[in-house]
Amino acid sequence: MDNKLSLPAIILAAGKSARFWPLNARHKSLLKIMGKPLIWYTINALREIGIGDIIIIQGPSRDIEIELNPFNLKNINYAIQPQADGMSGAMFAAQAFIKSGQFIVVHAHSVDCASICVQLFQKSLATKSKIILAGQETTEPWLYGCARFDGDRLQEIVEKPIAGAQPSNIKIIGAYLLDISYFDYLKKVRGTVHFNKEFEAAISVCAAQNDVRLVLLEKNYPTISFKYPWHLFNAQKYLFDKFLTQSQIDPSAQIAKNAIIEGNVFLGANCRIYEGAVIKGPCYIGANSIIGNNSVVRGYCNLEENSLVGALCETARVIFQSNVHVHSGYLGDSIFDSGVRVGAGAITANVRFDRSSIFARVQKEQNGIKAISPVDTGLTSLGTIIGANSKIGVRTTFMPGRFIGNNCRISPGQVIMHNLEDNNII
Repeated sequence: MDNKLSLPAIILAAGKSARFWPLNARHKSLLKIMGKPLIWYTINALREIGIGDIIIIQGPSRDIEIELNPFNLKNINYAIQPQADGMSGAMFAAQAFIKSGQFIVVHAHSVDCASICVQLFQKSLATKSKIILAGQETTEPWLYGCARFDGDRLQEIVEKPIAGAQPSNIKIIGAYLLDISYFDYLKKVRGTVHFNKEFEAAISVCAAQNDVRLVLLEKNYPTISFKYPWHLFNAQKYLFDKFLTQSQIDPSAQIAKNAIIEGNVFLGANCRIYEGAVIKGPCYIGANSIIGNNSVVRGYCNLEENSLVGALCETARVIFQSNVHVHSGYLGDSIFDSGVRVGAGAITANVRFDRSSIFARVQKEQNGIKAISPVDTGLTSLGTIIGANSKIGVRTTFMPGRFIGNNCRISPGQVIMHNLEDNNII
């Protein structure tokens, strides 16, 4: 069957991404991998399956539009969601662009949405149902909207259920095939529940009166969750494996004769690789970046433009946004937002003594109540995540899974045992 869809798509890109702190200085879909924001890859995935008209819902700052403007994308319409009133508010902002028929809805970070959207459309053709959702088994149903269903018929979505009281362990994946009639149900539930639950409530009302189907993805079907900042590693690996399939070295890059470059490595314009440096791919190193003498950059490293890895530094599986400078030391399994500066001798401890799973303290919400709570990351290797424009003094050591907020200052020689909120000084 032809996997091309002649449908419009709505991309939701106006949320505050509170759980993505400290990488939420801007919308999380603007984080870059291989020189492009995540939302670019989502648009590309939709184009791959033939979707032409795309409506992007952004916030009043218009940051999405500004970031995408240099890419000269065609057939993109932008709508403003004036206030943070959930997915339902975003849908109302998009309504003027949807005149009839079916349409796709995805989140801005849904870089892997292409095959799921095709499955939704195929299910619609097979069942004649106009509204199709995708679900997948999860061990953390309280983080998601969970499906109550009978066979492949959706009965209800319970948004972020209380642990132990969920209707099933099937979470709703953030890709939806909806019909113009959905807006009528959304208007019916408007104001009857908290705005964060209106989108799902409208689907539940629709399912009670109509044939709404569920595509159940296999447990091991590769999907990318994007609830917490460490989930960026999964998106990076997916994109590296899909797009970084061979080396690409710009002719203007300057590489010392005894530097070693192995595997799939991208070197952007005017990069400088100094004597004794070792780069082992897959790695992406953006334009105007520097890898200093006898440094090592290895294994799924993403260094955006104007990055500096100084002499005698080892980086492993890190994601640097633009204009990050680090010096001697070891930085592993860590994410640094734009403008971060790290002094010489810094160490990110990325493994516990007992080699068990690493917990991180993040913002959680249950029944409208927000709190900072420990969350099992499911990772046995996780360093630190640092927000934009923070400055770290020499010989600073970070314990595994500790986060530093935006615009922080840490004086030399500190051992970071706890998170540091935005705009703080140690």
